[in-house]
Amino acid sequence: MIIDKEKIQTLLLNAESSSGADVSSILKKALDLKGLSLEDVAVLLNIGAYRHTPLQNKILETAGQVKEEVFGKRIVLFAPLYLSNECVNNCLYCGFRVENKKAVRKTLTVENVVTEAKALEAKGYKRLLLVAAENPARSNVDYILDAINAIYKETGIRILHLNAAPMPVKDLRRLKDAGIGVFQVFQETYHPGTYEKMHPSGNKRDYEHRLSVMDSAIEAGFDDLGIGALLGLYDWRFDVLATISHAHYLKDRYGIWPHTISVPRLRPASGSQLTETPYPVPDEEFKLIVAIYRLAVPTAGVVVSTRESAELRRDVLATGASQISAGSKTEPGGYKENEEHYEAAQFGIDDHRSLDEVIEDVARLGYMPSLCTSCYRVGRTGKNFHEMAFSGDLKDYCSANAVLTLKEYILDSANGSKYTCEEAIKKELGGMRDENLRYGVEERLIRIEAGERDIFY
Repeated sequence: MIIDKEKIQTLLLNAESSSGADVSSILKKALDLKGLSLEDVAVLLNIGAYRHTPLQNKILETAGQVKEEVFGKRIVLFAPLYLSNECVNNCLYCGFRVENKKAVRKTLTVENVVTEAKALEAKGYKRLLLVAAENPARSNVDYILDAINAIYKETGIRILHLNAAPMPVKDLRRLKDAGIGVFQVFQETYHPGTYEKMHPSGNKRDYEHRLSVMDSAIEAGFDDLGIGALLGLYDWRFDVLATISHAHYLKDRYGIWPHTISVPRLRPASGSQLTETPYPVPDEEFKLIVAIYRLAVPTAGVVVSTRESAELRRDVLATGASQISAGSKTEPGGYKENEEHYEAAQFGIDDHRSLDEVIEDVARLGYMPSLCTSCYRVGRTGKNFHEMAFSGDLKDYCSANAVLTLKEYILDSANGSKYTCEEAIKKELGGMRDENLRYGVEERLIRIEAGERDIFY
């Protein structure tokens, strides 16, 4: 059994009597970078009596410490590229749902996809997340493969990840062979009754089929997987603990932690059947969720998208987030047109800043913006990635590659962020523990200034 609903509910119930001393003990354990048990997580999810107190602040602070021990100051940036909004499913919360008569439908041609990718490349992006609505006639695996191959052939995009519907192992294997890095599928909610209610028709209605897609992806050769729950559909405590339970299942069965855990929160969508959020998640709880994901699975990329406000995204950089999208459009064709068409979008976004504005903000806050893609291309993936991260060795690579990719960005794409980014590079170089590494990075920076590109560790 991948998810045991009764076990999760029992753990949450049993943890209701936990004390502040229990929380303190768990936080001490978390600093060992070995992750947390489901029992530990349940305790942290039940700190209601301690909300807005030094105890909750200690949870957030510890998560920030863990993130920096694993990844250093670096914050990875990326953008989603939507291929299609023509969907056969009827997810009540989604603007793409098949019964949404307000939706302006579009599936990009492969030529359009390349145009979108080139527009993003010109802004400085090096990694993209392809997103495809589920439609066997319009956005099947052959179409997705054509898009992947064209982007790699005709642009300088260095790595593509994919968020798509579950599919057979043979198709997933083709995607892996084509160069997809992370294969991402969100369960949306792990609560079976709520899942059935929110997905009344379409292929996505099958809870177990969707839940087992990561097993199929691993069989197909993927060792970097992305999971997540859409916060707001059900009690967030249940869905967060279930997400972490899913992570434990993957580790126990296959030896692989998820590469990313995304933290999407329900947003308004044109044509959605939901007029209000069934289980609202306030900002303070959102910060706690980010922190708990970081403490429970310290080596995962905790991803916070432009669904959230600029202010909240600044806050969660200090509580465990390590990857953020920037300048996002959630409808097909949005980057070339450089406009937001809400009636064609999957959901509305709250942070409308450009990549350059986000990079400048991240650097000004004392973090290191990173456009790195090297791990996927040199084999630092799956078990190898997580072992390096647990040991603390990975953050040296993160630091070096963040500096190199940020220098490329300054020279090729930056606008108002140049000075702030140069200062960030100086600070990062000054903080490098290994002198040989620093000298090597400085030598590579000279080569980048001379015109060489795509240099990495």
